[in-house]
Amino acid sequence: MAQTNGSASQPSSFAFDDASEAEISRIVSRYPAGRQASAVIPVLYVAQNQMRRQTGSAWVPIKAMDAVGARLGMPPIRVYEVATFYLMFNTSPIGTYHLQVCTTTPCWLLGSDDITEACRKATGIKGWGETSEDGVFTMTEVECLGACVNAPILQVDDDFYEDMDAERVDQLLAALRRGDRPKPGSMTGRQTSAPEGGPTTLTTVQEG
Repeated sequence: MAQTNGSASQPSSFAFDDASEAEISRIVSRYPAGRQASAVIPVLYVAQNQMRRQTGSAWVPIKAMDAVGARLGMPPIRVYEVATFYLMFNTSPIGTYHLQVCTTTPCWLLGSDDITEACRKATGIKGWGETSEDGVFTMTEVECLGACVNAPILQVDDDFYEDMDAERVDQLLAALRRGDRPKPGSMTGRQTSAPEGGPTTLTTVQEG
């Protein structure tokens, strides 16, 4: 479960900007009248993305949770419950890039320990949930990301980088430091989840 940060880093106010308001209107329109509270998860994402745009750190402060509740007609505590339950919501400021290392069984068997060590060596981060001294990276341990066939996985923000090893971690983090974002997916060039070397079935198309 996510942890709510202390008051020192909390902003004194939060208001949705025009881009967020337009997105919220589109989201809420999907739900029947009186059921707008069902939109709490996507609207929390809107708040988190606005914080990323405005501050460079994707997180949801308490004032933003309060704004979500007011916009959706929900008691604030109901919003807090959702935001602190799901790991995809950050309730403390994070670095520019959020490194999320899957350490569950398939990724562990295929080298997630190496991924973890490479991330720590490249960033100087010692433990989970910490941010590098330069503020560029925050590193989190996560449960299964559902891409086990392409393990081990390193998720950066919302992007999956698959078939990782220590060398590829070094290359990826160096690119991110330069402000480049490599294309997500398999780092060995596999087509989706096809075996190494390419597909072995359904390789021809029959006419007619």
